Amino acid sequence: MAEILESIETPDGGGASEAVRVIATDDEAIAVAQALAARLAEGAAARDSERRLPHEEIEWFSQSGLWGITVPKAYGGAGVSFVTLTEVVKLIAAADPSLGQLPQNHFGLVDVIALTGTEEQKRYLFAQVLAGKRFGNGFSEKGTKHVLDLKTRVRRDGDHYVVDGTKFYSTGALFAHFVPVLGLDEDRRGWLAYIPQGTEGLAVVDDWSGFGQRTTASGTVTLANVRVPASLVLPAHRVSELPTLNGPVSQIIQAAIDAGIARAAIEDTLAFVRTRSRPWVDSGVERASEDPLTVREIGHLHIQLHAAEALLERAARVLDEIAAKGATTEDDVARASVAVGEAKVLTTEAALLAGEKLFELAGTQSTLAAHNLDRHWRNARTHTLHDPVRWKYHLVGNYYLNGVKPARHAWN
Repeated sequence: MAEILESIETPDGGGASEAVRVIATDDEAIAVAQALAARLAEGAAARDSERRLPHEEIEWFSQSGLWGITVPKAYGGAGVSFVTLTEVVKLIAAADPSLGQLPQNHFGLVDVIALTGTEEQKRYLFAQVLAGKRFGNGFSEKGTKHVLDLKTRVRRDGDHYVVDGTKFYSTGALFAHFVPVLGLDEDRRGWLAYIPQGTEGLAVVDDWSGFGQRTTASGTVTLANVRVPASLVLPAHRVSELPTLNGPVSQIIQAAIDAGIARAAIEDTLAFVRTRSRPWVDSGVERASEDPLTVREIGHLHIQLHAAEALLERAARVLDEIAAKGATTEDDVARASVAVGEAKVLTTEAALLAGEKLFELAGTQSTLAAHNLDRHWRNARTHTLHDPVRWKYHLVGNYYLNGVKPARHAWN
């Protein structure tokens, strides 16, 4: 463990460098994530309380090599399984869910490269990832009819594309080396422009004011006549027009983040009840940890968490099974979306329940600002709004009852 921590030290706090680790195996990815999570957890509560953006911590994170673990083996990466990917995300999110969320879009964008990039684009962009470069995101917009109603436009101009628009919920963009922006062409087809940070006309504004996930800097990205080489623009529309796993991949990472939040809230509940909480006056016991009604609720929380984690692992194994086949069918994608949807229902509910039950079981003292334990519920409530879990129930029921395949997009 000490060797792993030493290998991700970045004394100068700089960006990607020759010191970036390249992870080779699934076991190595888990070991690095465990070591990094222990380090990230130390200042997580203070970062949230002070809304201190994790500029140094994100360097540790990407220098660790974890941002490159999904690069295919053929291009020098570990090409880890989805079981491993979800475990890595869960470990980091339990330590600090804002840092756990920051690479979520990055992993989805690595998948887009694998699915739609030319051989030249794959070689270049995967090499960038393995060198420690981070992708942010410029996907969603606010003030539109729905999440797929995009105003951002992409048009071809010779050897370049020109991008104009405004994005919000741009998690990771402030810390990114590339800001991939989704826009529509004149035929309303989606294109992803992987725009290098610092490109003229690109501005990333730290105006995120959400009460949870406070250090993701998920604010505004503006694009005014931004010119991007055609070599950095990919046909994103293909990931939904064709049967691919890109949607389930995006969603399973979101579910893993929520599972991590749930586990962290439960662990803090246990610690507080054991060391600080008082038993209820009518319980007849000496310690809060012996209160039979508290014990019952702790049991319930763990059952909910373990059920959520089991469905998460099951969904990851479904993705691994389908990915191993090579060619993906519409039925495969539907089965994957449903499996991930089932997991996401329980990880959402477990995270919200754990964040709320913490205070009921730990008692009034646990609400003091000094402990900042409300961050668990705030993070869970904010992150789980990414897409409504009520529609996951509908997706699952409609599939099993009526044989209706889920729509193919990043939210299924």
